[in-house]
Amino acid sequence: MLVASAFRRKEERFVMLRAARATDIPAIQRVRASVNENRLVSTIITDEDVRTAIEDTGRGWVVEKDGEVVAFAIGNAVTGNIWALFVHPEHEGRGYGRQLHDTMVSWLWAAGRDRLWLTTEPGTRAQRFYEVAGWRLTGTTDRGELRYELPGR
Repeated sequence: MLVASAFRRKEERFVMLRAARATDIPAIQRVRASVNENRLVSTIITDEDVRTAIEDTGRGWVVEKDGEVVAFAIGNAVTGNIWALFVHPEHEGRGYGRQLHDTMVSWLWAAGRDRLWLTTEPGTRAQRFYEVAGWRLTGTTDRGELRYELPGR
């Protein structure tokens, strides 16, 4: 399983994808608060919620650019839920979201999940991202979010 990988792009000095740690939580919260879509403003996600998600019920990953967390993803191994995947707006379009997605999905399959699921707001770039990645729309939640599933390998 990929735990950390470093890569360079022409316009960037150093980028690394690695497992998230509790010390990353302030940066994870900053990235989450920076996004323009799927802001989850009606949901309070505490630092303890994030810690539980990356240490107890699942695992998280971050993309660091020049030592700063610019994107993250968290998957829940208990439920198979894609708990979070966010990229800071200034760092979109560089493939970070897809790398995080693929790493998280591979880990969840390896953890024994036979079905993965997520919810997202309709009409967003996230909706298009997940559809391109092969997720299937299975319905809507009572809050109007779209529910997607990714069937087993």
